[in-house]
Amino acid sequence: MTTDAASMDVLRTRVERALGAFVERQLPASGDPDFQPLRAAAEDLLAGGKRLRPAFCYWGWRGAGGADGPGIFTAAASLELLQASALVHDDVMDKSDLRRGMPAAHRRFEALHEKESWHGSAAQFGEGAAILLGNLLLIWSGEMWRTSGLPPESLEAAQPVHDHMRTELMCGQYLDLLEQAHGENTFDSALRVALYKSGKYSVEQPLRLGLALAARELAPWMDELCTGYGRRVGIAFQLRDDILGVFGDPAQTGKPAGDDLREGKRTMLVARTLSAASPGEAATVRRLLGDPGLDEDGVATLRGVIEGTGALSACEDLIGDYLGEALAALDRAPVTEEARTALKELAIAATSRTT
Repeated sequence: MTTDAASMDVLRTRVERALGAFVERQLPASGDPDFQPLRAAAEDLLAGGKRLRPAFCYWGWRGAGGADGPGIFTAAASLELLQASALVHDDVMDKSDLRRGMPAAHRRFEALHEKESWHGSAAQFGEGAAILLGNLLLIWSGEMWRTSGLPPESLEAAQPVHDHMRTELMCGQYLDLLEQAHGENTFDSALRVALYKSGKYSVEQPLRLGLALAARELAPWMDELCTGYGRRVGIAFQLRDDILGVFGDPAQTGKPAGDDLREGKRTMLVARTLSAASPGEAATVRRLLGDPGLDEDGVATLRGVIEGTGALSACEDLIGDYLGEALAALDRAPVTEEARTALKELAIAATSRTT
């Protein structure tokens, strides 16, 4: 595949084709109507997304000299199942109502319970079904990875990276819960959560997976690329996500305006705001942050504090700094030229996205 042909649109199509073929083979009793809502929820969730994780994996593979072929698309596509699993569980923990403009999985199953007038608590059924769906997607991600069709030697070489990535993700989810429970955070502690929960498994580890699959043994320059480029792009990616969670357009993000504020997320943006706020401003943030009934005026008030303290512009500057450092590290790496071009474009897309 040439660099032009490997545009995000074409790569996304290949990934979606691999996902569709895999999911079609799952749930062997899918003719049973009881399983249809489960399958429909999985298919709807997998229909969205930018496919950035598979793209970083694919171009890690190509950057280390891997040949084009269906196996790498299938292996890379398995990361979308891991991401979907994390989103389902994340929405349950955050009690989010929407995901990508649709009801979150637990709300979807809750509505099904209410529609059918089943016994027991609709909310409890919804959360339980969503947890099971998330677990199912996690199982599927491992199965799709193992059965991708790549050489066994490649999969064996990359398996430690794959295992470590999933462990980091789960530890990041726990750190996120812990951060909310503590009630106060610093920029460094929020950065730690962001790295474990999102930054590493969104960019650094998918890139490392692709490199390991192709090279079967990571050279020093590959580790340097993953940390110097991948980790920095991952941090900038999460900073952009923090900003979108407060200032994003619901039509673009698929979530209500200011939803991160209602959920009380202790992001890097919030930490930077509190560190720069006056005592009065800090008291306002602490009073409103995490209020599930926060209205448009409350969201506007918090946005005003975030902008007024300079936290928004500081985070925008940090995104630019991290991106610049990442691209400098990419320039130093002996990857193929087509991979260098693609990884540069991916870094820009990941850190300047609107959704």
